[in-house]
Amino acid sequence: MKRINLAVIFGGRSGEHEVSLSSARGVMKNLDKEKYNVIPIAITKGGNWLIGEKAGAYMKMNEDKIGKEGAISLDESQKLVSIKDTDRNFFNYAEGELKEKIALVFPILHGPYGEDGRLQGMLDMLGVPYVFSGVLAHAIGMNKPKAKIIAAKSGVPVAKDLVLAKGEKYNPDEIIEKLSLPLMVKPSELGSSVGISLAKIKEELKEGIEDAFSHGDEVILEQYIKGREFTVTVMGNGNPKALAITEIIPLISEFYDYKAKYEEGGSKHVCPAEIPKEDEEKLKSYAVATFKSIGCRDLARIDFLWSEKTNEYYFTDINTIPGMTPTSLAPEAAALAGMNFTEFLDKLIEGAMKRVRK
Repeated sequence: MKRINLAVIFGGRSGEHEVSLSSARGVMKNLDKEKYNVIPIAITKGGNWLIGEKAGAYMKMNEDKIGKEGAISLDESQKLVSIKDTDRNFFNYAEGELKEKIALVFPILHGPYGEDGRLQGMLDMLGVPYVFSGVLAHAIGMNKPKAKIIAAKSGVPVAKDLVLAKGEKYNPDEIIEKLSLPLMVKPSELGSSVGISLAKIKEELKEGIEDAFSHGDEVILEQYIKGREFTVTVMGNGNPKALAITEIIPLISEFYDYKAKYEEGGSKHVCPAEIPKEDEEKLKSYAVATFKSIGCRDLARIDFLWSEKTNEYYFTDINTIPGMTPTSLAPEAAALAGMNFTEFLDKLIEGAMKRVRK
């Protein structure tokens, strides 16, 4: 059987660069090498593309920094780049040797420039097919306020929020009056809990807003929901299905922040979640409705909070390219459905290849 030339693109210019390397390492290690000729492509923090052996060298060079927020500096990320910034143009942004025609791209970039539709738009222009959702779904999914609007339109409950734009004057007292304390402060377009904080007092609110704006031009302030956190992986096209629900229990933080997500022992995952059958059905229906209304395909992971006050589940976020290490939430749910990591990746690739053959 002829192997599929599969390009795995990772890294990128977002604050989730190191997380992307962790996901890509997990994917490339577990892909069936008898089915796929894997072509690694690393995008540096400066936006240069390193192809093939150069991408492998980039991964190896940063082995001790993988998964650690901000561990790779811009200068370190550019060490293998031979093209000077002053000489870089549209035709020489990539380095390395591409010996085969790419049949399919498996993009493993988290956050802006990779999970927000920009990379997917470029691939569409080039006529190169890829795994996961298209431009619009990624763009909507990356913008938390807009994703919430669409989820709410499909009948899924969402928490009250307020959106601030950079440079816009705001009154902390008015914010507190509308949403009350404590409240969540988040960059509108970033994942992996980067830049997210829980504000319990007015001073923390101001500090949280300032920090969130350091990650982007828009900030969303959300009503804090005290209760339990759940995530649902949805998989498929046409008639997508929700896999087992996972409850996330932070062990070292008050909420599922970056440390709880990526530090060893930072959180506990209970899969399947211990909730009543009727709650399971409701939560899965909310997840599938969100997946379909945003226009996702292949795979997405949808996050919810359960309120002990209202006994309701509230949509908080969607991950259109979820974490893909062997211990990440989506592969965990797939394992419970009878798919090991390699089989899980096969299924995603098969779904994408069906679109190519149409």
